[in-house]
Amino acid sequence: MGKEYDRIDDKIAAWIAKQKLFFVSTAPLSGDGRVNCSPKGMDTFRVLGERTIGYLDMTGSGVETIAHLKENGRIVVMMCAFEGPPKIFRFHGKGTVFETGTEGFEKRIGAFDRYPGTRSIVEIAVDRISDSCGFTVPLYEFKEDRDALLKWAETKGETGIEDYQREKNRLSVDGLKGLDLE
Repeated sequence: MGKEYDRIDDKIAAWIAKQKLFFVSTAPLSGDGRVNCSPKGMDTFRVLGERTIGYLDMTGSGVETIAHLKENGRIVVMMCAFEGPPKIFRFHGKGTVFETGTEGFEKRIGAFDRYPGTRSIVEIAVDRISDSCGFTVPLYEFKEDRDALLKWAETKGETGIEDYQREKNRLSVDGLKGLDLE
């Protein structure tokens, strides 16, 4: 049976540190809007406090998470154990986006490694921490992180990434405001 926790203790933090993949889900307020679920990887996730988590948000072809968070802040992060004993954790909360180049981003980046193509830090004030069994989650063996995004970002360069973000990351698929770009 699932359990709720009042904080991210050392045991939960150690479990989180072993996970190589996490999923982020958000939704707009509109009942006609599209729910978004994004897989995330690389070494981009951090426990920032007993009820605070965050991750580096890398440039992508869409901007749904950022747009939804700017509209309403609702977010859930899910992690599944693909190795070892079965376990799923969900972290529900309110997310805030700190885009690159902002004071908020610069205050937080020290907790993360810097990668080319980073577009923001998403920080989540967690209001519900829960686990569940994960008995049906298959066992997988981690091979390695993909380097395609990093190579793409290095090839594009800073100006190329900014141009790409202006083209692809201004609005969500539902027309909500994405990145604050000029």
